[in-house]
Amino acid sequence: MIKFLLDYFSGVPVYRQIIDQIIFGIASGQLKLGEQLPTVRALAVELKVNLNTVSKAYKELEIKNILETQQGTGTFINKTENVILEKEREDKLKEICIQFSSVAFSYGFTLSEIMQELKNIETSKK
Repeated sequence: MIKFLLDYFSGVPVYRQIIDQIIFGIASGQLKLGEQLPTVRALAVELKVNLNTVSKAYKELEIKNILETQQGTGTFINKTENVILEKEREDKLKEICIQFSSVAFSYGFTLSEIMQELKNIETSKK
C-alpha cells in the first residue's frame, strides 16, 4: 500500500494528485494487481478531504479501467500494464526535477553538488 501525500500549494487539484499517486504506485510496483485500496470514506478521512474528491479520483480511474469497485467489498487495482505512457513518465520526471532544483538552488547548492549527492544516493541504494 502506498502512503498518499498531498501538496495543497502545488496548484494541482487534490483529486488529480490522488490519481497520479495511484498510477505511479502501480508503475513503480508499490501497488499490485488485485490489491485493495482504502474505501472512499477511509481515504477522505485519512487525507482530510471531501468524500467527493476521492470519489472523483476513483471514478476517473474506473473509467480508464485501472480500478474496479465491487459493491460491498471495495475498490481494487484492476490493471497494472501500461498505466503510464512514456511521455507522461518523462513529463513527471521533468516536473519533479524543476521543483527539486528550484528548492536546491534557493539554498545555494550548485549543480555539481546536487549531481554528486544524487550519485551518492544511487550508489547507497545498490
